[in-house]
Amino acid sequence: MSDAAVIIEELECAHLRMGRLTLNVPKTLNSLTLEMVDTLQQQLDAWRDDPSIAAVFLDGSGEKAFCAGGDVQALHRSATATPGGPCEEAEAFFAREYRMNYTLHTWPKPIICWGHGIVMGGGLGVMAGCSHRVVTEATRIAMPEVTIALFPDVGGSWFLNHMPGKSGQFLALTGASINAADAVFTGIADRFIGSEHKAAVLEQLRRSRWGDDTVANHAQVRHILRPLTEQSVGSMPGGQVEPHLRLINALCDGDDVHQVVDTIGSQQTDDPWLAKARDGLAHGSPLAALWISRQLQETRHASLREVFQAELVLATNVVRYPEFAEGVRALLLDKDRNPAWAFPCTRDVPRDLLDSFFQAPWDQNPLADL
Repeated sequence: MSDAAVIIEELECAHLRMGRLTLNVPKTLNSLTLEMVDTLQQQLDAWRDDPSIAAVFLDGSGEKAFCAGGDVQALHRSATATPGGPCEEAEAFFAREYRMNYTLHTWPKPIICWGHGIVMGGGLGVMAGCSHRVVTEATRIAMPEVTIALFPDVGGSWFLNHMPGKSGQFLALTGASINAADAVFTGIADRFIGSEHKAAVLEQLRRSRWGDDTVANHAQVRHILRPLTEQSVGSMPGGQVEPHLRLINALCDGDDVHQVVDTIGSQQTDDPWLAKARDGLAHGSPLAALWISRQLQETRHASLREVFQAELVLATNVVRYPEFAEGVRALLLDKDRNPAWAFPCTRDVPRDLLDSFFQAPWDQNPLADL
């Protein structure tokens, strides 16, 4: 096994070849570094223009995680090195990560993502952008950015806004964890396949006679995955989002974001999933809850290109503000789980401060050329 952070392979098939990209830092749950983002970008660019590569298979090393997110500690170092910004390393990471995510969403050839294990934050951004997204019985998905004063980025403003009912808003505000059934229901995964079938998926993809017709190649992937999906139906776990959707819609049906936060936070429930979601919001940053809600509202009709440009504005401003560094310190570094948030509740946040996070900090957006 290579010790490269991203293993790059070209697999011979019955006709043409299939690329394979494996995130390979299992000790950090395959969390993305800037180097890994750049490697993925460069390889996707090269294979897009290579007529001998018909498709790509994307997975993670180890059994625990596909990808647990971005390298948040590196972002923290950058944020604390230059308080108030510019935070050059962190801002470069966001810009290049979002560009790579956009490349995945718009890549013409089939990309089969094997989303096994933990898929969080930046990992979900990678999986969500792929054209054939497979989850397994071990898949655990979350966008828990409210707990570190960030926001569901990497295209979250796109896929959360496209989820059924108010489920995207609820997941964004609470950081609630979901499983494979939820991923398929909410549209961030396409198929559930039991993890024992991974070798069969790879073998059948390698036996394929790929052609020059991209549409036909996508159909070929569906033809391979469909029967394995049918064989796996019995092992799909029970979901949380679909059975709770009516209540989720009611919890998020407020006159304003403050009322939504109050309603979620005050619910009395014996349901462990709902209780954990409630507590996730309660322990998160009130300021972050506001910019999360506003970001979703402002991008609800945006194009994919506009979504990533808007996310870069917010991410750049967030990393320059001390709330993010404090959230990472409390949750991931000192692990005291006692962050000193700037405001005790959402109603205490000045409107002009919230507005400032949505004002571009540069003359031209670094993603203007998407």
